[in-house]
Amino acid sequence: PYLARGKQDPLLRDFADAHYSDSRNDLANMFLERGIELAVAGAGVAQVVMPQNWLFQATGEAQRTALLMEKRCLLLARLGSGAFETISGEVVNVILLSVANARPTAASVLNGMDCSMYRSATEKASSLEADGVVGVPQASLLKNPRAVVTFEDLNVSVPRLGNWIEAYQGLVTGDIERFSRGFFELPLRSMHGDWLPLKAPIADAEDQGCTDVLLWEAGSGSLHKYAEATRSQLHDMHESGNLAWGRRGVAVNRVKNLRSGLYFGEAFHNSVAVAVPKRGQESVLPAIWAFLSSEEFVSEVRKLDSKLSLTNRVLLQLPFDVAKWSDIATARTSSNLAPRNVDLPTQWLFHGHPQPATDPLQVAVARLAGYRWPAETDTAMELADEARTWIASCDKLAEHSDDDGIVCLPSVRGEAPAHDRLLKLLIAAWETVQPGSWKPAVLDKLLADADCAGKGLDVWLRDKFFEQHAKRFHHRPFIWHVWDGLKDGFAALVNYHQLDHKKLERLIHTYLGDWIRQQEAGVRSGVDGAPTRLAAAQDLKRRLELILEGEPPYDIFVRWKKLSQQPIGWNPDLNDGVRLNIRPFMTAEVLRHNKKPKLNITWDKDRGKDVESAPWFHVFKGDRINDHHLAVAEKRAARGAS
Repeated sequence: PYLARGKQDPLLRDFADAHYSDSRNDLANMFLERGIELAVAGAGVAQVVMPQNWLFQATGEAQRTALLMEKRCLLLARLGSGAFETISGEVVNVILLSVANARPTAASVLNGMDCSMYRSATEKASSLEADGVVGVPQASLLKNPRAVVTFEDLNVSVPRLGNWIEAYQGLVTGDIERFSRGFFELPLRSMHGDWLPLKAPIADAEDQGCTDVLLWEAGSGSLHKYAEATRSQLHDMHESGNLAWGRRGVAVNRVKNLRSGLYFGEAFHNSVAVAVPKRGQESVLPAIWAFLSSEEFVSEVRKLDSKLSLTNRVLLQLPFDVAKWSDIATARTSSNLAPRNVDLPTQWLFHGHPQPATDPLQVAVARLAGYRWPAETDTAMELADEARTWIASCDKLAEHSDDDGIVCLPSVRGEAPAHDRLLKLLIAAWETVQPGSWKPAVLDKLLADADCAGKGLDVWLRDKFFEQHAKRFHHRPFIWHVWDGLKDGFAALVNYHQLDHKKLERLIHTYLGDWIRQQEAGVRSGVDGAPTRLAAAQDLKRRLELILEGEPPYDIFVRWKKLSQQPIGWNPDLNDGVRLNIRPFMTAEVLRHNKKPKLNITWDKDRGKDVESAPWFHVFKGDRINDHHLAVAEKRAARGAS
């Protein structure tokens, strides 16, 4: 009977509250308690198969304590997942438990064994028959933090980490697609205004979880209003962890790998837990960092809580020998708590210089199109000294940045083709740092690393750039490759942050218009292929003009905005994100890649239900629908009425 409280019938919940308050969180736990009641007092035994999580979770503490104090626990076998051939799923982690309906004595011992490491039911069965058991005095389990039932040594004589830290769980918005973005989706002015950096799980040494941003609006904007409307479900979780904001500490992934990284006061996602030193204990931070970044930390967590996700409460209860870890911190130079230099362009800490970047060509193209990273303009951001040095070097590349964010691949309006301009920027990126460092072999390696070995920058820009760009930036690309479908036709790399109504007009009438005039002249002169290129360019012009006008299906729809606030024609609000604003370009099929897997963007129904005050609640019956179209006349009429 695996039935958590949230799935129980109201009648069953009321019954559990009245009769089984300690075990009410799961029907299996109520069966255990009821089974013990039915066993003959003093001689009867209840033997059950049940989930294991209650042995260590906070919700099981009352039942564990009562059981250890009042009943004699005889045998515990951890089976883990895959214990039964007829039950599949890694989430089904079970135990075998035998409890006598008798009071424990001072000599009572809980015997146990762990078969969870075996994969198949047959292996687990053999282990139960052949492996030995481990005994632990039942009374000693009550001394464990939260009376956790384990056969591991929890070092109960060592002080707890909670003596030195406060631990916080991160925030939940209730509508992540609305209130969160990748920082690269937004203009820099937004990063300095309504949006806060939002720390996400730490992937590796380079990816420190510094990718997302949160629509905060000083805590009194649309997220605050949404939280008020959903208070019964969200319970102010949009503010969770805010007591750690602005303080320094350590962030830890709450799921799977428990990877840790330094924390510098950002808002943080619910999948991250943050430990900050208590006020007045800041000097202990190096020791805390040494411990939380060690293998021993992971081991101690799993002793207390073997489920997949870590709670901030478990962090507080870990054993922490402050003298030991202070010495380790000094030996490891973990006392250096300055931010590390980051060369990954998906992090807001990235300095913006192509040369040391993990993707030099991607960074160079972004700079060519006029993009700059947040770290380049935010003087208050905590950065490594090395990052500041690279940022200073970026100033020497400014002359190579395009002024309107439109970089054409062929030569148009007298401008050099994109690959020539990109090459000049790359040479400057190396030569301004170390004269004489640029050589042909450097370009060869860059192209080989970008899956374009033996070919030129022109081929990489045409065939590889956009697919790699979309993948690198989590399928929220900010440099768009607009093209007419021909390898020798018109194409342009467009900085989405600058592509307003006037810039799209310029792309259509100035850049594409000049290309069309070149092809018309070629047709008159009998140039080979000119008629085909002219037809493709004219068709591209037609499709771009449809986007400019914005009639369905080339319109933008934003589900959290009422009709009078919807964009009319190509007048996007960049704060709405790439996912919604790129839809007309994908629908018109004017991008180098329009479909999965190379550009994995869809407008499926988002998770969750909207509140009644949402502008489209009654139209979509509470569903969060994105794939909807509105005529320009509807929008204009609504604006006029408002």
